[in-house]
Amino acid sequence: MKKIKAVQITKAVMELVKRANFSLRKDVWTALRKAYVGEKNSRAKNILKAVLDNTAYAKKENLAICQDTGMPIVFVQLGQNLKIFGNLKAAINKGIEAGYKKYCLRNSIVADPLLRGKSGFSPGIVHLDVVLGDKMKITLLPKGFGCENKSQLKMFKPTCGIEEIKKFIIDTVKNAGADACPPYVIGVGIGGTADYASLLAKKALLKKLTTYSLQLTTIQQLEKDLLLAINRLNIGPMGLGGQTTALAVNVLTYPTHIAGLPVAVNISCHALRSASIIL
Repeated sequence: MKKIKAVQITKAVMELVKRANFSLRKDVWTALRKAYVGEKNSRAKNILKAVLDNTAYAKKENLAICQDTGMPIVFVQLGQNLKIFGNLKAAINKGIEAGYKKYCLRNSIVADPLLRGKSGFSPGIVHLDVVLGDKMKITLLPKGFGCENKSQLKMFKPTCGIEEIKKFIIDTVKNAGADACPPYVIGVGIGGTADYASLLAKKALLKKLTTYSLQLTTIQQLEKDLLLAINRLNIGPMGLGGQTTALAVNVLTYPTHIAGLPVAVNISCHALRSASIIL
């Protein structure tokens, strides 16, 4: 059985804090570049250039892509044949705190959601999946709250049609407007329970942004249809108009109960930051 020490996990998470906050994901950068090249609205084109310039400068100078360095969300795929020496969650949170301090990143977390108070180094959010094998994959998603605040969940009747679901997703983006720093990546979770659909929507943001082939699956067709409809809203980069309101729509599904149909939407701003490591 493969073994790993908690201190190794802490060091790995520290590295992810740096990578996620300083370097935009390659697939997101590629989508932004493609949007810039194809954008016909001159004002929108200038905004997209500024976004691309900002990401390049952040990477070069080891600076945060955005001043909101987010709520640290960690997804762990833990191989069932891997033995950990130490406390997994404590090791992850120690890595988050050490990374944010070392790289001078803003800590925006308040310990008490009701009393609020001064922000401090409170635990991140850890989602754990046990998988086959003897490796561990750790993914860090620093989620800014300008876009997180636009999340929506709706419990549809199981008899509702696909057009109703599409309208809900499109209206969620329309209501977000310029507030969450478009162009967006839209994560959608369909199925499971209320809480699981919301988790799926956030996990959907980790999916690689892809260019679709001619032969599409049902879900890919849904993603493509939604992206076309959302980009017709003319919200555009930073809400000032243009054909690029969203870079991608990513959908994840899961089996659900015969009496329900949960649908959740989680929006990411253009600075969709995540990084992964395998130990």
